[in-house]
Amino acid sequence: MTPSTVDRDDLDDRAWRRVDRLKANYAGLDGGALLAPLIHREFPGRIAVVSSFGAEAAVLLHLVAEIEPATPVVFLDTGKHFPETLAYREEVTARLGLRDLRIVTPDPLAAAHLDPLGILWRDGPDHCCHLRKVLPLKRALSGFDAWITGRKRYQGDARTGLETVEAADGRIRVNPLARWSSDRVEAAFAASDLPRHPMVEEGYRSIGCATCTRCTAPGEAARAGRWAGLGKSECGIHWPVGPSA
Repeated sequence: MTPSTVDRDDLDDRAWRRVDRLKANYAGLDGGALLAPLIHREFPGRIAVVSSFGAEAAVLLHLVAEIEPATPVVFLDTGKHFPETLAYREEVTARLGLRDLRIVTPDPLAAAHLDPLGILWRDGPDHCCHLRKVLPLKRALSGFDAWITGRKRYQGDARTGLETVEAADGRIRVNPLARWSSDRVEAAFAASDLPRHPMVEEGYRSIGCATCTRCTAPGEAARAGRWAGLGKSECGIHWPVGPSA
């Protein structure tokens, strides 16, 4: 069977079998200890990082840079980001010596057709995320077998039961910080003197598009400022996941 004729179910089955093997081989590992063998041995040249360059992004990117600074880093430029995020992206990339930043934008024809006024986020936030994040990421990951995220269990909602390795859409998805606590993340910032997103000091603990992000109040969950009041907590790039993820 040639790659072009492999169906979706076959790809998903292969991915889940590989997940089982990876979990057995690297049980108990996380952070850089998990990333190093995946980047160098399991998926050489076939793994990428997807980063929002948000509030905690520097921790994951620092780990990756220490292991292999040429690892591709995918940034989804939705056209709706805070200017501070775009500046921070450039600062972190230069500071860590990341050598393959890939800035991915929505398809211009699709955007012109589906969101000609640029206000789809107001009445159709799920559709906006699909146009500006889900579809561009699918295109960006077409040449990779695995990708790395910075998601963590303590961020709550659908992330509470997060595994370090899972399968999604026929690929392996790696969450090396899944089991990390907020204290451990803070310690990593301090230990490596990592630069902070400038908006963290203003009360932004989770930072996405400017149109759909607000500050969080004391006592609120870190991601409470994302799509506040809309009953939405994820943009959609992390779905679907398998039943054991």
